[in-house]
This record gives sequence, C-alpha cells and structure tokens, in this order.
Amino acid sequence: MNGPARDLPWGVRCLKYMSNGCCENRRINWMLWHQSGVLALTYLAYTCYHLTRKPISVVKNVLSQNCSNLQPPPDILVNDSNRDTWCDWAPFDTQDAPALLGMLDSAFLFAYAIAMFLSGFIAERVNLRYFLSLGMLLSGISCYLFGIAKPYNIHSLWFFILVQAMGGIFQTSGWPGVVTVLGNWFGKGKRGLIFGIWNSHTSLGNILGSLIAAAYVETDWGLSFMVPGAIMGLIGFMIFLFLVPCPTELGYSSPAAAGYRKIDVTNSSDDDLADVGYHSQSVVEDGLESGQSETSPMLSRHRRSQSENSAIGFVGAMKIPGVIEYSLSLFFAKLVSYTFLYWLPLYIAASTTYGATMSADLSTLFDVGGIVGAIVAGVLSDYSGMSALTCAGMLQLAIPSLFLYDYVGNTSLGVNIVLLLVAGVLVNGPYALITTAVSAELGTHPSLGDNSKALATVTAIIDGTGSIGAAVGPLLAGLVSRWAGWHNVFYMLMFADLMALLFLSRLVYREVRACVRRRRVLEV
Repeated sequence: MNGPARDLPWGVRCLKYMSNGCCENRRINWMLWHQSGVLALTYLAYTCYHLTRKPISVVKNVLSQNCSNLQPPPDILVNDSNRDTWCDWAPFDTQDAPALLGMLDSAFLFAYAIAMFLSGFIAERVNLRYFLSLGMLLSGISCYLFGIAKPYNIHSLWFFILVQAMGGIFQTSGWPGVVTVLGNWFGKGKRGLIFGIWNSHTSLGNILGSLIAAAYVETDWGLSFMVPGAIMGLIGFMIFLFLVPCPTELGYSSPAAAGYRKIDVTNSSDDDLADVGYHSQSVVEDGLESGQSETSPMLSRHRRSQSENSAIGFVGAMKIPGVIEYSLSLFFAKLVSYTFLYWLPLYIAASTTYGATMSADLSTLFDVGGIVGAIVAGVLSDYSGMSALTCAGMLQLAIPSLFLYDYVGNTSLGVNIVLLLVAGVLVNGPYALITTAVSAELGTHPSLGDNSKALATVTAIIDGTGSIGAAVGPLLAGLVSRWAGWHNVFYMLMFADLMALLFLSRLVYREVRACVRRRRVLEV
C-alpha cells in the first residue's frame, strides 16, 4: 500500500474492512462520517486535557485545611503515621498555603505558556496523530504522578512543582493539535457556530474534573488525580487508533477547495476509501494536498511545492492583521478565566459555609455558563461577521457581573447559582471565540498567500500569549487573597477584563467602520 493512505490509523483500517463486508451495497457518505469522527475525537481529546487540569482547584480545600481544631471522622484510623496529615498535607498546612498553592498553578501555567510557542512550531511539522496521542499519554502520567503523593506520603514542595511543570509542558500538545486538525477538516462556513459548540469541551472537562475530584477529595485525594490521569491515557490511545489529521490522508481535497473531491491516490490499494457521493479525479493537484502526510510516524516525507510546504515563522505569523491585538486581549481574558478555574472552589468555601465537596460541585456552574457563552459568542460572530465587537460586548458586560458576584453572590444559594452562570457566559464566551474561530480565521488569512501552514503557529502565538496571562492570574490571586482579601482579587479581575476590552478597541473600530461602508454601498 503506497501513497497517503498507507499509514492510516489501525482503527480506521478495521472500520473500513468491516464496512466493506456489511455495507458494500449501501451508499455511504464517507466524508460526513470522517468529519463527525474528527469532531468527536478532538472534542473528547481536549475534554481530557481540562479533565486533568481541574482536580488541583478542588483538592486545594483539603491540602490547605487547618486540622488543629478538627476531629478526625470515625472511619479514619489515626496513628503515628497519619495523626498530623489526616485532613491537611504538608507543606500546604501553614498560613502561607494560598501562596504555595499559587506557586503550583504558576509552575504549570508558566511552563505551559513558554512551551506553547515551541509546540506550535513542532505541530506544523509533524504527524498530528502521533503528536496528540503522545502528548495525552505523557499528560496523563504527570497528573497520575501528582496523585501518588498521597499513598507514598510525599511532602516535598519541589516534587509538586516539578510534576506541575511537566504537566504544563506536555499539555501544550493539545490546543495547536486539535485546532489544526479541525481547521484541516472544516471550511469557513458557520465556523463560529461549529467551534462554539465544539469548544464546550473546555467547560465539560472542567465539570467532569470537578465531579471526579469531588468524589474522592474528602476520602482519598490522591484518586482525584489518578483517575483523571488514567482516563486521559486511555483516550490518548483512542486518538492513536482512530484520528485522521487531514482529509488528504484519505485522498480527499482540503475544505478550502470547491467542496470535498475524491483525488486519486497513486498506486493505492485502498479502493474502499472512495466516497460514492463525490467525483473522482485522476490528477493530484498540489493545491489539494495542503495537509500533512501520514507516510512517516512523525515527520512528513511527502514533498509538495516549496511555497506550500514551508511553514510560516513566528515573525510572519505576528504580521498577520489582528494577531497581536487578539493575543494581548486573550492575555487578560484568560487571566480571568483561569483564576476562576484554579481558585473558584476555594473562594466559594471561604465566602460561604459550604464544604469542600459542595463548593466543588457549585463551581461547575461557572463552566456550564461557559458552554452557553461559547455557543452564543460563536453564533453572534457568524451572524454579524464581527468577532472583535462580539468579544468586546461580552467583556463589557462581564465587568459588572463580576462586581455583583463578589458582593451579593454569597447571600443565598439561588443568587450564587444565577450569578455564577451569568459570569461563566460572559467571561468564557470571548475567551472561547478568540482561541477557536478567530485563531482559525487568522491562521488562514488572505495575507498568507499560498502558504497553507500557519494555523498551528498562529494558534500557538495567540493561546501562548493568553497562557502567560493564565499563569499570572492564579499566582496573583493567591498572593492578593492572602494579603489583601478576596474583594481585591475581584477588583483585579475586573481590571483585567477592562484591559482585554481596550486591546480590542482598534479592531472593533475597524469592524464598525467596514460595516458602515458596506451599508452605504448597499444603499447606493
């Protein structure tokens, strides 16, 4: 078997073989099946990335408890080995616990932010199936290693920092990988809606991570990390078995062409790959082969014309109009979102009378709102054609919503629920839109000309810059909450949203001016 099809994933080969036996007389739209499979696999993959990020925010409530005035539950045997650690965990059992836990968040997020730029560079040049599956396996292992501190009685701060930094580096495989795969398979039509729905994986991963961690946090917090880590490793193996990174690997044209067309795979014996609903072509055009080849495990050997094969550099990507503005805006938007991600359960427990499990369960409502916010932002962007204006409008509303949640959110359970949902919609909506539809649009900007390999680099620049803000936010939250109180943490978050709004102002002005010009032309 030669050509692009010869390194198809084993799972896809098995499915094709079985379909030949049971469905050979039926007309099957294979492209639709493959698109649906790519959506499902990338959705599941990035759900797992966030599934393994969330447990630390839930376990903070246990690690930093002051057990001196508490009595151990009757089902816990207190002896010399666990008398001092039955509910807290050194070195996080001091008054400096918020700052130390903030260091763990920063170790993960700074490593993530720095490595993201290199990850985007690598993702443009390797086989994304291997890149993603290996990254998921190593990310799962790093999460699992954090959990084994409980059964092995590990109390070294440097162990936790090292494990978190490793996890941050390995998790950078996720975002450039899944966004590039999705950009390879889907064109620009209704991209905001598709990415808005698809981007709910972030919130779903946070919700599942919170629920799994909450199930073990008060009995054996080590399992709060080990279970998500094992799940991520298993899903990574599924990615290895079934993910096809680009339609050209199956012999189809890219979505940028006029529809999907079946192209001839020279000397290939995989006739079963033919899509009955599409016309065949005998000539393979260079312009149709914009994706990466699967002919080697990691590096692509398939040679195209120099103009299309060369991946764009960082300087060239940053020159694309809008990349710098959206990157800086995402710095502050992601600062707010990740501060909630890492500190919301602890804030709820500190500002109310709820326990660790209840606080973790309640914090999932912020992510439920995030699912709605991502979809709403995508729909508004598609309808208006103005992504910057959509983000700016939601950021403007997010500022008063954070103020209200800080001052009246703890008055009752009902008010807390409503304001958490509203804050989730307005905080996560712009963040989701910038990291998905906007990144994909900029990665295929007309200014690139024939250079088709910019999507992962642009995605890495935007998300990498945002990730620096995500690293700064939790670190500042830990320090500010320790020395100035939670009210000042929320003032910090409101200021961050204001800065995100200001960095989009020039793009908003351009979009509004372009809209006014179009209307004038139509009126004439």
